[in-house]
Amino acid sequence: MRAHIDVSEIEAKTKIRAKYLRALENEEWGLLPGPTFVKSFLRTYAQALDLDAKALLEEYRLHHERPSEAMLEPIVSTPQSKRPRTRSGTGGRPGSGQGSSRGFMIAVSVIGLVIVVLIVLLITGGSSPTSTTGTTTGAATHGKAAGSKHSSTGTARHRAASSELVALSLKATGVVYVCLIGDDGRKLIPGTELQPGETTPTYRARRFELTLGNSSVTLLVDGIPRTVAPSSGAIGYSITKAYGRRPLAAGQLPTCK
Repeated sequence: MRAHIDVSEIEAKTKIRAKYLRALENEEWGLLPGPTFVKSFLRTYAQALDLDAKALLEEYRLHHERPSEAMLEPIVSTPQSKRPRTRSGTGGRPGSGQGSSRGFMIAVSVIGLVIVVLIVLLITGGSSPTSTTGTTTGAATHGKAAGSKHSSTGTARHRAASSELVALSLKATGVVYVCLIGDDGRKLIPGTELQPGETTPTYRARRFELTLGNSSVTLLVDGIPRTVAPSSGAIGYSITKAYGRRPLAAGQLPTCK
């Protein structure tokens, strides 16, 4: 925001989806796939904004990364350290070390292939569910990847549902009447007046319908400030993730009576 760069520009430059960029900005780590992806996204995002990527990653590790997550990263280095002992050992049965090493390398290759496919789908928006199913099915023929397919599918569905939600809060710059309706007609702000400087909590819904008595308010839509144009009458908006903020006609304004 300070650099006056729109999130769509960074999305096109880094190939990271806008919802993940917003999650990085808001430090909403639960909306991101995992610590490995967080650090990869942080590094790419920092380079795009000419920031110190190393400093950002160190701060993330210090304040947000659990020790158990840090210990999982060098998992591939362990078998490499054991391979020389397998080759140089004497008295063993010929071919036994090579067979176990070959099986382990096949398992590591399969897991690595699944991880690469998931990263590609996350960056491109997950538009190829057929290819994901095919790759996972192929990996299942080699052993333990069948269980990971089901867990990744459930995670993808959860992320898809979360990506439809839009975050909204209001900050009054003067006395203003507000009626805010969320999903299923729920009255989030039931027709009350906000006082100057008053800020509402952040609400999340797939669709908001909003009536304002005047323009003395700033809307924060997904963390981005939006001003309201002056009007002689009541002002109404429909707000969704797909279409953003859309004005409502006078007869379509929600009421909280």
